Amino acid sequence: MSRRYRDPFDLFDELIKEIEEEFERFEREFERYGPEEGGKRFGPYIYGFRVTVGPDGKPIIEQFGNVKSYKGKPLISEEREPLIDVIERGEEVRVIAELPGVDKNNIKVKIIEGGKKLIIQASGEDRKYYKEIDLPTEVDDKSAKASYNNGVLQVVLKKLKGKEEKGTEIKVE
Repeated sequence: MSRRYRDPFDLFDELIKEIEEEFERFEREFERYGPEEGGKRFGPYIYGFRVTVGPDGKPIIEQFGNVKSYKGKPLISEEREPLIDVIERGEEVRVIAELPGVDKNNIKVKIIEGGKKLIIQASGEDRKYYKEIDLPTEVDDKSAKASYNNGVLQVVLKKLKGKEEKGTEIKVE
């Protein structure tokens, strides 16, 4: 019996078709709970995912948008979850968030839990964003600098010094 090898692009096309069918099912479910049934209408429905490979070689799947699954049913939020990158390099942690369609005056960035978590909130005319990010290390909240350009928010944070064990050097006689 000979094996039949498939083109990887065929597999990708099948995956896209399954995602489209799932969205159609979500949409039918959302329509069942329209305003006449007490449901809230807002849109558009945004869902996406990104697959990257972590340092241990295992794939990491990150979701973004305003469509989530709760107990097997679609759950829509008015706030979108932006796509985020957290880059730890040297003595700093850099957080990059995609927030298209908002004015920089409508973006709030907050560090909580003693420098362990970052919260990003933003709103525009027709969209809202919200994301809580667990930082890879504690940061100095007084050193934080944020900039926003062309729909991309960049927050640069200095790692908190003095948290590592400094120790005392002992002279060997």
